[in-house]
Formats: sequence, C-alpha cells, structure tokens
Amino acid sequence: MLQDKDRIFTNIYGLKDKSLKGAMSRGAWSGTKGFIDKGHDWVIDQVKASGLRGRGGAGFPTGLKWSFMPKADERPSYLVINADESEPGTCKDRDIMRHDPHTLIEGCLIAGFAMRAHVCYIYVRGEYIREREALEAAIQECYDAGLLGKNNKHGWDYEIYVHHGAGAYICGEETALLESLEGKKGQPRLKPPFPANMGLYGCPTTVNNVESVAVVPTILRRGPDWFASFGKENNRGTKLFCISGHVERPCTVEEEMSIPFRELIERHCGGVRGGWDNLLAVIPGGSSVRMVPAEQIIDTPMDFDSLSALKSGLGTAAVIVMDQSTDIIKAIARLAAFYKHESCGQCTPCREGTGWMWRVMERMVEGRAEKREIDMLFEVTKQIEGHTICALGDAAAWPIQGLITHFRPVIEKRIDDYTYRSDKDGRVLEAAE
Repeated sequence: MLQDKDRIFTNIYGLKDKSLKGAMSRGAWSGTKGFIDKGHDWVIDQVKASGLRGRGGAGFPTGLKWSFMPKADERPSYLVINADESEPGTCKDRDIMRHDPHTLIEGCLIAGFAMRAHVCYIYVRGEYIREREALEAAIQECYDAGLLGKNNKHGWDYEIYVHHGAGAYICGEETALLESLEGKKGQPRLKPPFPANMGLYGCPTTVNNVESVAVVPTILRRGPDWFASFGKENNRGTKLFCISGHVERPCTVEEEMSIPFRELIERHCGGVRGGWDNLLAVIPGGSSVRMVPAEQIIDTPMDFDSLSALKSGLGTAAVIVMDQSTDIIKAIARLAAFYKHESCGQCTPCREGTGWMWRVMERMVEGRAEKREIDMLFEVTKQIEGHTICALGDAAAWPIQGLITHFRPVIEKRIDDYTYRSDKDGRVLEAAE
C-alpha cells in the first residue's frame, strides 16, 4: 500500500490550499533551478532511470519519448500537454488541474527545458471550464512570482499558453490535437512524420499527458530509484486510478502500480456493491479497452503488462466496475454509440464500421438478431481494428470484442428469449384469429 509520505499529488481532493503559496509549502517549486542547472540530458536520463511510462493510455516510456526531440534544430521546439481528457470513465487529469495545478506547471517547465522548448501549450478539454480557470489562475501566479516568462528565476525563458478545445473526443489523439491547436479541423495526421520531427506548426513537438508531466518534479526531487521502487519490473511508479461504477465509494486515488485489483477496491472503495460474489466484469482502463470478467480480474495486478496479458490494458487506469445487475450488452451498445458519434469520419473502416456495429449492437440488446451475426460482428471488428489512421477504430472494436469473447452465452440467451417470445406471440395471435 502506498503511504501518504510517498504520494506525489498531495491535494488531489482539494482539501488543502491550492495556491502557489500552499503548493510551495508542500514542496512544489523547490530546487527547480538546480535541476535546470544540471542540463537537458541529466533531466532526460533521470526520467529514463525512473521507468516512468506515459499515463495517457499507450504507456510509452516518457524519457525515451523526450530523447527523440532534436538537440540542434533551427526551428523552435514545443511541448504540448494533452489535457483533453475525454475517455469515458477517466477523471484524473481534471483533479490535477482543479486542485493541484502547480505540479503540472512545474512539470511543464522542467519537461520543456529537457526538450529545449521555450513554449508550452496546454490543450484543455472543451467541457472543462472550472479546471481551465483554476489552471490559468495558477499560471498567472507563477508569472507574477517570476517562475515563468522571460528572464525568470530559473534561467530558462518559458511561456505557457492554455488552449480550450471544443469538446471533440478525437482531439485526445495527439496529431488531431495538434491540428485543432493550429485552428484546423481535429482530424488525425498520417504518421510518419512523427510530431518529434514535424509537429505543431511543422516544428519538433512532444505531446504528453497531464499526469506524465506532473510527476516529473517529484521524481527529480526524490530520485529515480525512489519512483522505481514502486510496482513491478517495466511498470514502475505511482499511478492515479479513477474508480467508478458499482463500488461503495467511487473515487480517484493515487496508488502504486501493480496493486492487485481486489486490494485497490477494498482499500479505497469499500468493496464491490453487494459483495465480491456480485462482481460481473471490469473495464480496467477506460472505455476503449476490452472488459475482463470477474474471475480473471479479481487478483490481477493493476499494471500495463498484467492487463495486457488478459488481452485488455491499463489505459488511463479508469476502472469501471460492473455488478450482476448490469445489462452487459446494453452497456457495450452505449459505448458503441459513443464511438460512432465521435468518429471524425476520415477513415472509411471507422466512419462506416462504427455505425454498422452500433446498429447491430442495438438489435442485440433486444435480442432481435440471429446467432450467426455474432461471428459476423466479431469479424467486422477485426476488419476495423488496425486499419485506421488513429486508434479510435481499435477503441470502437475492443469493447465489442471483449463482450463477445467473455459473454457470448449472454448474447445467445438474449436472442433465444426474443425468438421464444416472438414464436409464442405468433401462436397466440393465430389462436385468436
């Protein structure tokens, strides 16, 4: 269990003073100039040594990603923070921006310095109004205190701009985010070229998740070995888990990576509603990963590799718990409707496939389908998965694949029940005539 003294986000619930003064009293902005004085490569090497993997879903090693930025380029470099937290079930970044914004702002300065960037853009989700206001107020505090801007106390000129999105899920994809930031329609770009070479305004750019950057100052202060002491090999550090659904106390909590699912829920959420025997399934990483049935998830370590072995994923660590009262087919149909609505329409498999899958799922909710259509639906998900520019096609396909893989008998029973009712109603109608 993670102890309070090891928590990076000390005000995630907003119970303490979130101002610059309050943040500094909890350790923020201490020794920042010393880190910068040690040089660009030292910062990157420390982040590499910590084993930090991206907290936005993909889990790519953060230090390695930073090292891709060119060291000598006449073009300006940019750091872009992806605060477009639109994944259903995910609500960790909003708490950082709302209650603990100085962890992010200090992280932006250090990360920007490591990549030789003098400018940072924070792209905030369109629905996050109060979060953006809290973040902007905190940034202004830093400017007023000489921590940001030209000729600041740290000796590295640095500007931070907050950009408010318009509420499109697709802009959580890094290249669609860059398109939106440039004032264009939010549609993913083909890769290569990758943002590290050709990103914002055609310049070297790194796009990082809020949490990925916000943990960096504490890693540098306490040392990479401290961070790497949590979690299993290749899954290091602490992690914010946002737990929702059928638990006694839904919450966002910081815990160490690789904590068993049962311990996470018991310790912080008071257990599953109605007891552990009432657990049906869990979506462990936000709506775009495959669900895992109760018997498989219950003692699984919550980290990238353990969940990948179950053909699911940690994603953003948005843990959605579903008990036996859940209409599992209807729940996945609702997600299918979401992905249909949020597809940007650029790629044919996603544009056409998400609508087709949703229409089939709507019929399966009623049972108004044929059993052969289950295999057909699974085959279509495979034709969408991996055949689109960005991962939204995969995100739309995986929840349905998880449903068919683990709950096929439930779908078949729904179809049988509907067929039985239809036959019975037909016989009653004939007798009446």
